[in-house]
Amino acid sequence: MLTRRSLLAAPLALAAPARPNIIVFMTDDHGAWATGAYGCSEMFTPNIDRLARTGTRFTQAYAATPVCSPSRLSYMTGKMPSQHGVQDWLRPEDSFGKDTRRWLAGHTTYARLLSEAGYRTGMVGKWHMGDDEHVQEGFSYWATVPGGGGPFKDVEFVKNGQRVKVPGFKEDFIGDCALEFLSAPSRQPFFLLVPFYAPHTPYNYQPEVDRAHYANSKFACFPREPRHPWHNKELRQHHLEEASMRAYSALISGADRNVGRVLDHLDRAGLRSSTTVVFTADQGWNAGHHGVWGKGNGTWPFNMYDESIRVPMIWSHPGRIPESKTVDAMVSSYDFFPTMLDWAGVPAPTDAARPGRSYAPFLRGVNPKWDNKLYFEYSMVRGVRTPTAKLIERTAEWPGEFYDLARDPGEKQNLMDQPASQATIEPLRADLRRWFTKIGAPPLSDWRGTTKQHLTEYSR
Repeated sequence: MLTRRSLLAAPLALAAPARPNIIVFMTDDHGAWATGAYGCSEMFTPNIDRLARTGTRFTQAYAATPVCSPSRLSYMTGKMPSQHGVQDWLRPEDSFGKDTRRWLAGHTTYARLLSEAGYRTGMVGKWHMGDDEHVQEGFSYWATVPGGGGPFKDVEFVKNGQRVKVPGFKEDFIGDCALEFLSAPSRQPFFLLVPFYAPHTPYNYQPEVDRAHYANSKFACFPREPRHPWHNKELRQHHLEEASMRAYSALISGADRNVGRVLDHLDRAGLRSSTTVVFTADQGWNAGHHGVWGKGNGTWPFNMYDESIRVPMIWSHPGRIPESKTVDAMVSSYDFFPTMLDWAGVPAPTDAARPGRSYAPFLRGVNPKWDNKLYFEYSMVRGVRTPTAKLIERTAEWPGEFYDLARDPGEKQNLMDQPASQATIEPLRADLRRWFTKIGAPPLSDWRGTTKQHLTEYSR
């Protein structure tokens, strides 16, 4: 029955909309450059492009580290690798089986906070953050292939505790599981994480429906530069090979096709207007850029080229997020944790160790004051980037790098030893060291990771 009190309360209800459903798509080894929405017209990504048209696209989004496992932990916790303790990708013995660890144990994750706030949560796809085969804290639905990679055809998933042999394309089963989760009746808002394995190696299989888009491609988005002298020996076989370019492109299109299946389901089910959809990647990828085929560990010593760390970042929610908008503010994967919780309206416990900032105001159509400076790290290397400069510091056995991005956006000329550059380098160096000290990280020379990596594997 309508009363004066209920009528007075109505405007307040309208001012506080229900928490959105949320879906996060994440590709693996996918540079921002490798999508239509970011300028590669040959890349067949109609569904990612659809999200960009119906949402807000960040043009300067970066991963905090250019390799998968530590990057995923940074997204999930809002912490840098030297804070969460994983400095490189998890080898099989670290990722699953009797000797694995739950590397997220002891860290607050946005998934757990969303679950505690009443979200029904699911994860379908690549986990690669330890104890992969078991449902992790904060999730109620779980489907993954334990470990970080492996073949793309006829694989075995662990789905909610049961092993399931899956014929056909691995990414299609991820799409199947996503649709199953979304089809379950529930009155709760949902959060679904969909991390694809594509376009990570191996390039052993891509469905013909995805390969067909590139039958006559010139692969103009793939630079033909001389091979980098530091190139990772395991990836040299792909350099300048059009077969690898076609496989990489087709895997991206295969992931995009499954994004489309989910978006179409949301439309049919009448859920699109209540669902925020995010598309991003765990880190970037060089596909001939700088003469490298690979990411941060595509060279030895490891690199911090923009192509290794720049990722697609698109948020779409018709009616809530501005459409066809681009944001040039520099944002990092360590900003994702506070942004996700801010957007969902879920408070996060205070933790001075988390360096990130919420960029949700941009999603609400506001342009807040924003400091365009980001920080990065990997084993034996750290960096700081501004819109016009990038400084890379390594441990004593390796040279550093400095790039004047205003004049050299392609990072072609290392000016580290140029006298004229020192007036810019020294303040950046001091700032870089001060920032890592502030967040409680050890000096670069003292940081020792806890995973079972054999780093000499990357050497020439």
